[in-house]
Amino acid sequence: MSADALAALIVDHGSCVVLTGAGMSTESGIPDFRSATGLWAEVDPFEVASIDAFRRDPERVWRWYGGRIQALLDAEPNEGHLALAALERGGHVRAVVTQNIDTLHTRAGSEEVVEVHGSIRRAVCPMCGLPETLDAVLEQLEAGPVPHCRSCGAVLKPDVVMFGELLPAAAFARAEHLARDAGLLLVVGSSLQIWPVAGLPEETLAGGGDVAVLNAEETPFDPRAALVVRGPAGATLSDIAALLVEGAT
Repeated sequence: MSADALAALIVDHGSCVVLTGAGMSTESGIPDFRSATGLWAEVDPFEVASIDAFRRDPERVWRWYGGRIQALLDAEPNEGHLALAALERGGHVRAVVTQNIDTLHTRAGSEEVVEVHGSIRRAVCPMCGLPETLDAVLEQLEAGPVPHCRSCGAVLKPDVVMFGELLPAAAFARAEHLARDAGLLLVVGSSLQIWPVAGLPEETLAGGGDVAVLNAEETPFDPRAALVVRGPAGATLSDIAALLVEGAT
């Protein structure tokens, strides 16, 4: 019934904008952040994932981050990622706004993906702004502890949002516009506790739309949601795609 209700809600609104968080990728074997077995269970994020830590000791940050890159690259899109791509092709999903940096939505086939926390696909020079590809970064990491800018020689920074940094302005402006214009915002696998992304459902309500939540745990926005579903993201989204895409063919 949960998938049926969500599918009906999407049909009622014509299409939806999807907001995904860490819970979207846990079914691909990528740990979340705050659970007992999450990324921050054994390491202080402000020591390895903050802009201050990067400026203070970029080698330590790259030692931690470099290992994480490979884990993200080894992960494969799960049935939920594939379902969202199918729903987009079927006209039921307008765009995916994601807090995840793993590129799994793109690898699954979603085309309109807004990465508000950046992604692993590149690094950028904090001094001159020159971007560098992931392949070039990995090649440098095989030869030494940190990658360097090929233009000015500064240590490259992963092109992801670290603690203490603002979100990329263009990406977040796009996310705000999509949320404000959405008849339905479907939140999947996000705790809605990290700002400013946690404010996107407010934009949808302010624009006259509805919010639905598909998450394993409670979120602060649940009392105001038109529908709340507790369950696995992958199986639920796959069921929705079967109803709306496969059932329509």
